[in-house]
Order: sequence, then C-alpha cells, then structure tokens
Amino acid sequence: MAHGQQGSGKLDEFAVKGEAPYFAEEKEGWKGYIEWEKYPEKRKQAEEILAKYAFPPPPEFQLKPLPETNPILEGVRWKQYHYAMGSTLKDIPDISWKYVEEEKSKDMIHVLQFPYNGEPPRERLVETEITDNKDHFVRNHGGIPEIDPEQFTLDIEGLVNNPKKLTLADLQNEDLFPRQTNVVSLQCSGTRRIEQISEYPGDGDELINAPWGEGAIGTARWTGVSLKKVIKHCGGLKDGGEGIHLEFYGADTYFKKGKVYNYVVSVPWRKVKINEVLLAWEMNGEPLPKIHGFPLRTVVFGYIGARSCKWLYKIKAIRGPSLAPVQAKEYLYYTPQVGKQNAMYSNGFSIQDMPVSSAIMTPINMAQIVHDGKIKMRGWAYSGGGHWPVRVEVSGDGGSIWYEVPYENMTTKYYYAWRLWEIDLPVDAEGWLELCVRTWDNAMNTQPTYVRSAWNWDLHVTSSCHRVKIYSINKSRPLTAARLKLLEEKGVPIVPITHPMEFDLQSEEDYMEEMKKQGGRDPLE
Repeated sequence: MAHGQQGSGKLDEFAVKGEAPYFAEEKEGWKGYIEWEKYPEKRKQAEEILAKYAFPPPPEFQLKPLPETNPILEGVRWKQYHYAMGSTLKDIPDISWKYVEEEKSKDMIHVLQFPYNGEPPRERLVETEITDNKDHFVRNHGGIPEIDPEQFTLDIEGLVNNPKKLTLADLQNEDLFPRQTNVVSLQCSGTRRIEQISEYPGDGDELINAPWGEGAIGTARWTGVSLKKVIKHCGGLKDGGEGIHLEFYGADTYFKKGKVYNYVVSVPWRKVKINEVLLAWEMNGEPLPKIHGFPLRTVVFGYIGARSCKWLYKIKAIRGPSLAPVQAKEYLYYTPQVGKQNAMYSNGFSIQDMPVSSAIMTPINMAQIVHDGKIKMRGWAYSGGGHWPVRVEVSGDGGSIWYEVPYENMTTKYYYAWRLWEIDLPVDAEGWLELCVRTWDNAMNTQPTYVRSAWNWDLHVTSSCHRVKIYSINKSRPLTAARLKLLEEKGVPIVPITHPMEFDLQSEEDYMEEMKKQGGRDPLE
C-alpha cells in the first residue's frame, strides 16, 4: 500500500495486496456475518492477510486536544481491517454509518465513526426518565450485520443437558417462554473517560479507550425472555450449573492485535439464575434498532454494558469465564501504578458490576451563568449490581458544603436503572466556581472524591465525583445588577466574559468618590 494511503478511511483509496480474499457468510440471510470461532484455519488465513499490511497507528487524542470535528475520531485502521478481509466485510463501515444516519438523532456526538460509538447531547439525555431509542448511546466493537429475522436462529450448546436451536418465533412463543419486560440502564465503562484523559492520559486505543463524555449511559424498557427460562427449556445445565458461565457470541467481526474474532463475552450462571439476563428483541416497545443488536441481544442487568452482547447467535455453557479477548484481555481495572511499563492481563481484575456514579449534565463545564442566587443543576445517578441511588448531593464550592437533592426532584426508583435529578443550588459567590455531585446508593457506597483516585491505565469507570467549572454572575448583587443594566442599554452581552468591554468601567467622578471613601490608594504616613 502506498504511504499516502496509510491514513485514508475511504474504501476506494484502499489498495488490496495480492488477490482479494473471500470469506463466505456463514448463514443465508445474515449479511456481514463471518463465523470465525469455529474455524481456526479461517482465522489463521485472516491473520496472514492482516500481516501483509502496514495499517496506520492509532491517532493521538490524549496528549493533544481532541479534534473539533463530528465525528471526533474516524477509526481509519478499523475500516481498513474490514477492507482487507474482502467483499464480505468491505462495505460494513458504510453500511454501519447508514444505520447511524437512519436510526440515531442528527445531533448525536459521534465519538468514533467506526466501529460506531456515539452519545446524545448532554442536556437532552436527562429530559426523560426513559431514553428515546434515537438518543440512546451506542458502543459497538465491530460493524453492523444485517440479519433477516425470518432466518434467525439461536444455538444453545455446551454444558447444557439438551442443546437446542431456537428461532425468533420460538423465543417469542409465550406458550414456551413467559415474556419479561424490565427497565434497565446500560452504561459503558468508558463513561466520563474524557476526565481521566484530560488530566492523566492512559492507553490510547481509539476503540477500546474512546474519549466518552457523560452521555455513555441510557435507560430503556427491554422486552424478551429470561435466559434462565431458555436454559431450563434446554434441560438445565450439567452438574447443576456449578462453576458454569454462559458465553455469548455476537455476529460482528472483532479485531485484536492482528487477530480476528467474533464478539464473545460471558457472565456467570449465578447472574442468570436470578433472572438478571434478558434475551431482548424489543427496546421501548419497538423492535430492536439494527444498531442496537437486531434481531436479538442480551441485556445483562447492573453489569458493564460490554456484557450485553448484540446480534446474538449462540450461547455456550462453559467452565469458568470466557477466554475470548473482550472478556479476558479487555475491560480490566488496574491499580494506579500499572501502566504501559508493566500491565499484564492477569494483574487487572475483570469489570462486571458497575459502581455508584453520577454526572452533572447541566450546566456544562466552563459555562458562564447569570443567575439570581440559584443555579439549576440537572443530571443522572446510577449504581449497578442491583443497587440503586438513594441520595444525591451537590456542592457549589468544590465539595466543602453539600446540599441534598430533594426526594421529589428525583425520578422513579428502579432496581436496575438510573435516577434523574435536579436542584436549584443556592449560590451567592461570584467568579469561577467548581460545582460537583456525589451519589449514595442503598448499600452506603459513594464515589471517590477526585479523578486521580479513580485513574487506571485503561481509563475505565470514571466514578469519582463529577466536577464542572462555571463562572457565576449573581445579579442579586447591586454592583452586578448595575453592570448588567448598563451592558443591556449599550447592547453588549456579558457572555462570553473573555470579550473586553470597549468603554470605561467607571467615570472619573465615581472613581474619585470611591477612592475618597477608601482613604486613597496610599497610606497617610
């Protein structure tokens, strides 16, 4: 490939080396799905193809400012990985972007164009307790396969007593499986990662460590069938399920360090047997959007969003957790002394339950606010693992004095979902202030105080107190009220505060009078 093509994400600028490869789709009616896990020889062939190319390195987005573009990052090398695999996958980046344009709001913040990672505008996320499908964040690890629901099947295999192949119609047959609907928040472990990046950069993979803001969380009413019921339909697990985990297979293709996989993760049987894993085909009363896993996905209550596998095609009961890379080599939480110099897959623990966390969605960082002694704050609070937020507290001085959000200003309490909150925070002070929020859950867990306390090499789980800096302009103060009136008369806005005023701040007479009251500039003797 020519050097000038290294940084191009365009298909027509990608030069194939040698004869274009062909990997057949595994099933009729499943466009873009190549089965990698069953065929080691096919994976080896794909690895040999990838080894021919000098793919571009990840873009630097941590040690210098993020691009002021939308999409923020393009994912050039991830597109090129797909182009290199030949005709079956080469159009997947464009197909995936088509579904972004069709199924998501026009003003989404496109954190990464491909594989698609996107979040909604901050203020709109907290307008409704249940997130509109168009505004729900998306965190994909691969491209979007197009699956005909009439030709969909789900394989249940491994350490089950009676392996089965089920159609979507089977799963939706209420004579076989009772239907279940739950309100569940899904949260990416990268939520609020930008705070860690801006202060203490870490691993710089643009897909694994995408620069998420506060919007990588959303809440929906998911409808489907409990996986526990499906396992029972298959005669249960061998040995009563002791030590067994359920491995989920997604139809998207995933690349990791020159190797090719399907997306595979797992959860322990103990999570499944308490009906906290749903095989879902509806999201807020509508069929799953393509971008969210149509026709079937898992929804794992209270866990990191990565365990809720999209485009599900197989569930396999295995001994112990999956050794697939997303489960065993990613979503690991390291101590602050682990980094590029010493990180190992074995010295970080696997992130499962999400901790208590919260965020201020309005006002935004660096906002300049004219107010009358109160500033309205709005945000979300969440705790995973079956816990729920019981108290939200906010501070206007960086965390010295805290005000509790009134219970009536918080939304419904759910076992597996967030609570939205709002408060009119008393603010007398002017100038730059630091607003912050913390949440307590029903187990008395709360948040670390500062980002530094939560920093880890892979920049996961930014669960520290969320902080925003705002500039306070309190019009209940006489001098400020007079200045605002003068600016209004002159047709000059006070915001942005950085724009200088092209008139004297005070008349000479007023100045001399004030100096006289103060005893002048200099001491008498």
